[in-house]
Amino acid sequence: MRVIAGSARRLKLSTPRGLKTRPTQDRVKETLFNMLQNDVDGAYFLDLFAGSGQMGIEALSRGARAACFVDQSREALICIRENLVRCRLEKRARVIASDVLSALALWDRRNLPDIVFMDPPYGQDLEENVLRELRNLLDINAIIIIEASLNSDFSYATSLGYQIDRIKRYKTNQHVFLSLE
Repeated sequence: MRVIAGSARRLKLSTPRGLKTRPTQDRVKETLFNMLQNDVDGAYFLDLFAGSGQMGIEALSRGARAACFVDQSREALICIRENLVRCRLEKRARVIASDVLSALALWDRRNLPDIVFMDPPYGQDLEENVLRELRNLLDINAIIIIEASLNSDFSYATSLGYQIDRIKRYKTNQHVFLSLE
């Protein structure tokens, strides 16, 4: 796994061992950031269930002004910090050691994210609770991207005040793009 573009281009990233995290494949990450290319520069990027931190690091490398990484796994947090140092991006990053819902409940509402990326564990139905908590932390122009299994259903999103702007399907997963209604 590596950084694809920007200031940290081609630098290799480490990932937590085991099967608890699913690093996004480079070609899928490249497709996603090509879709976001006009939105990342100068954005505040929030990487939830961050794992290795590769998505937030890619955003920082491509010009995001800052990124916040949230994960509760000790191994993931070590990995994120090592990757940030390796890429020389730690000064523009904040790492929160917490479960996502607790981190969002304590969020400083003076520092709203422009782009939120979340890749929660599959099959635990965490997305709806996270979207409910995120609702009050977003500017009207915020972009939310959820990496999910192909069979995940987001029909409840409208009842939470979101609209589905786009769904990009891949062989094994999908990216669901949401915004506030």
